Amino acid sequence: MQPFSDRYGFERSQVSLANWRERPYSTWSFQHVSEIVPSAIICADPPLRDVQPHAQLEDREITIDGSTTSLCGFLAHSETDAFAVSFPGTPLALWTSRTVDLRLPHLIFSVSKSVTGILSGILADLGELDTSKPVSHYLPQMDGCGYGDCPLQHLLDMRVSLNFKEDYLDNSGGYARYRRSTAWNPPVPGVEQEGMVEFLATIAKGEGPHGGKFHYLSPNADLAATIVEMAAGTSYAQAMSDLLWRPMGAEADAQITVDFRGAPRGSGGISATLGDLSRLGRLLLDGGASDGRQIVPLPWLDKLEAGGDRDAWRDGDFAAFIPGGSYRDFWYRSAGKAFFGIGIHGQWLYCDPENGMVAVRLASQKLPQNDRLDAQVLAMLRQLTP
Repeated sequence: MQPFSDRYGFERSQVSLANWRERPYSTWSFQHVSEIVPSAIICADPPLRDVQPHAQLEDREITIDGSTTSLCGFLAHSETDAFAVSFPGTPLALWTSRTVDLRLPHLIFSVSKSVTGILSGILADLGELDTSKPVSHYLPQMDGCGYGDCPLQHLLDMRVSLNFKEDYLDNSGGYARYRRSTAWNPPVPGVEQEGMVEFLATIAKGEGPHGGKFHYLSPNADLAATIVEMAAGTSYAQAMSDLLWRPMGAEADAQITVDFRGAPRGSGGISATLGDLSRLGRLLLDGGASDGRQIVPLPWLDKLEAGGDRDAWRDGDFAAFIPGGSYRDFWYRSAGKAFFGIGIHGQWLYCDPENGMVAVRLASQKLPQNDRLDAQVLAMLRQLTP
């Protein structure tokens, strides 16, 4: 992969709304307008292969909080946009709301973290990443800040000691400032705009050492995505395309949001179609290979199957949600063998090696975080069988 500056003669961070129509910047920006100017999607019609109609799910019943209900009824009443489930050798069984268009990529929020974890694993297998190295080894500008001496593996496992609070409803504090830096919130008049990486370098270290209990912080994955770019020598989007999306046979373009300097939102900015997310889950359950090509390294999959540090999980933020679980490389692991990515507002990519099931739920739940509904969705997924 050719470094951006070698190809174009300037850094991506130099391109802005003020200069994107000028040479030399236009040699890149005229093919990447959506990274500079908000853009609408003009849909093609990629096929969704091997799909069963809604009727295949209509006769399924599940038990939620002690009451029996239909699966489709639960999906309809839980603010689900689209749901798909498949088992080995079976077509994709699909349910959609009246609002969803399966041709369009759907924002997957923190399932993006799980994709970032996969890319980190691929780059480590290629020898481009060493997860034992500290963050400052890859990003010298982080030396002396909260992240500087944190080993990359602790970053991937959410075991970073950081003076930062994850508060999705914060409109004025540190989390609001974080979202402004990622270009997800509008700038504040009179306040100088800072890029995402600049903001991350201002976060102080927490009281304890790195490598302690599981502590969920989205900036960790954004920093990991920037390290992915450094290791790959290209943009996150290009690395994802070259290393994962095209090799696995994705049928539609995915997207990722970037800040005004082009830094990728690897913690929550990816959008992808339901069909391609299902394809990604099947790739992981098929040993990381497609058409005879090893895409996701087997050693990384073995580590994913082994799971993360269960003591760190037991003492961490979400222990009550998944008793006996763990977390590794931005993937949740159940007490059994299932592993999954979860995003706010109801996004799920769920893989269960025990019965070969892949399930994808895309949603637009009113609340960013709804612990009760998350528990119900997890209970629903555990009840699905071929």
